[in-house]
Amino acid sequence: MVRKRLLMLLKPFDVYPSHESAVHSISSSTSNRHKVLRYLHDRTLAHKNAIDFFQNILKKKVVDWKAVFRSDLSKPIRDVDLVITVGGDGTLLQASHLMDDSIPVLGVNSDPTRPEEVAELNEEFDATRSTGYLCAATANNFEHILDGILENRSEPSELARMAVSVNSKLISTSALNDVLLAHPCPATVSRFSFRSSGLRVSTGAGSTAAMHSAGGFTMPVLSKELQYMLEIQ
Repeated sequence: MVRKRLLMLLKPFDVYPSHESAVHSISSSTSNRHKVLRYLHDRTLAHKNAIDFFQNILKKKVVDWKAVFRSDLSKPIRDVDLVITVGGDGTLLQASHLMDDSIPVLGVNSDPTRPEEVAELNEEFDATRSTGYLCAATANNFEHILDGILENRSEPSELARMAVSVNSKLISTSALNDVLLAHPCPATVSRFSFRSSGLRVSTGAGSTAAMHSAGGFTMPVLSKELQYMLEIQ
């Protein structure tokens, strides 16, 4: 039996303001200060514990694997059978920029939003955690999903990506979410065969991200169609 080769791509640990600056910028209320700092500390701890948990599971499997923080990876990903991203959608998108369609990706949300926490704290600050729209796993089901992949019982879903050419030159990075064609200065009007602030194009997977925030509509994640929107200031 050939051992599968896995790459675990990790979201770096968040760096938060110092105790004094966090207190000054968020609230003068001692009670609110403690809630915010406790929340930030808990987020870091949740991500760290999730990484340890996932790595301990991998140690039990008959696989070869290594873990790399996404900030330390700049070269194309090759010679692996599976990439596991640990963080949220941002980590999965980072991986997608560095690989072709021959390698499947398992997105793992290391710090999912807790509804009861949002209900308690959202009037004081944004208590949402990691966005995991593209992530198939959390700590609750990671091992089950991983076993299905390793035992060839699960087939990956094929998401559309966009190739972009500039002046007939193909850009090496494919876009999984969306592309914005615009002037380097966001406030400057861009010049096309029409006039606007830019042209945004998204895939089905990207239709819930910036496109949706800009007023677009949600598409099925597996859709092969593209959505276009003119950006008007």
